[in-house]
Amino acid sequence: SPSRGFPPIAAADARLLILGSLPGQESLARGQYYAQPQNAFWRIMGELFGAGPNVPYAERAERLRGSRIALWDVCKAATRPGSLDSSIEFATVVTNDFARFFRDHAQIQHVCTNGATARQLYLRRVRPGLPARIQALPLHLLPSTSPAHASLRYEQKLERWRLLEQLLAQ
Repeated sequence: SPSRGFPPIAAADARLLILGSLPGQESLARGQYYAQPQNAFWRIMGELFGAGPNVPYAERAERLRGSRIALWDVCKAATRPGSLDSSIEFATVVTNDFARFFRDHAQIQHVCTNGATARQLYLRRVRPGLPARIQALPLHLLPSTSPAHASLRYEQKLERWRLLEQLLAQ
């Protein structure tokens, strides 16, 4: 049966959207984004925005909202045996309602993808159906925080993810 994603973490005044692909098994079990302990996402959010894994999940979400960061996945649902992005069965992908999301979050100026699969899904399945103004938003590829993406060390991933601070400072 298909895995189903979560609603977005987003305040109305969000300026930057971070997109993943679909929650993995651990995240689905806990009902939390990036719950797999080896995933570097919350470690990086801790360094950048004080939303680290030592902070309770609800508070982490609040700190992202307060930093004007929105967090969502491209997929509303998809079949994926296991947790690897490479296992997502593309024919089964149902995307989230981004037309509504961008209407409700009109101040978004940048879209960042957590890894190449989220980028590919967004480019192929979402962006072509969006209004021209939204299609024109800059799209930034960030290295996947997944432990499966082992070609970069944590420090290298963190360095690339510091782009968020620059984008928010504009």
